[in-house]
Amino acid sequence: MIGAVVFDLDGVLVDSEPVWEQVRRALVAERGGHWAADAQRRIMGMSTPEWARYLSEDLGVGLPPDEVAALVIERMAARYRRQVPLMDGAVVAVRRLAERWPLAVASSAPTVLIETVLDSAGLRGSFSVVMSTEQVAHGKPAPDIYLAVTARLGYSPPECAAVEDSTNGLRSAAAAGVHVIAIPQPRYPPDPGALAEASLVLPDLQDLTTEAVAALGDPVT
Repeated sequence: MIGAVVFDLDGVLVDSEPVWEQVRRALVAERGGHWAADAQRRIMGMSTPEWARYLSEDLGVGLPPDEVAALVIERMAARYRRQVPLMDGAVVAVRRLAERWPLAVASSAPTVLIETVLDSAGLRGSFSVVMSTEQVAHGKPAPDIYLAVTARLGYSPPECAAVEDSTNGLRSAAAAGVHVIAIPQPRYPPDPGALAEASLVLPDLQDLTTEAVAALGDPVT
């Protein structure tokens, strides 16, 4: 049976990927770098040190990675203070599932941005565990974040379900051994191979019902 549900944040609860891309692209342009065609797809799911190093070294920002991270996070926080772009149905979906299971967040976003989003949306109290990939050794697609979150929840990975959207996120959850629910974003579609690892693919959060999640833990007959 499913004992707990873990949510990714960016692209699942918050329509933040376009904002991340705008902020990062602007910094790359300001510093005379070159934004690669596949940059956003590659970055999705990376931990803060990983994407900061990628911008610094591969995309030509040229600043030390810690300075890159500080600049991007500062600009993201400023955008979120003006408005948090919640996905349609995010608040309802979280509160619906929280009535039945303990919930967690396993995000590649920095902790300060995770807390800003959850507090602004009035959802912080719905999550018993909130973790960033800043707190583990390797970002997504490595399984570290999901292994850490499920351990804190007190459940084994096969007793948990994860809601993800990106290639790296889907692969991270699958590698950890949790039941993977994919809600792909049309603007940033995951690789078909990563999507194939999902146990359930849904068009949006409105379809993330307690019945759909519970069915993942039903024994095969």
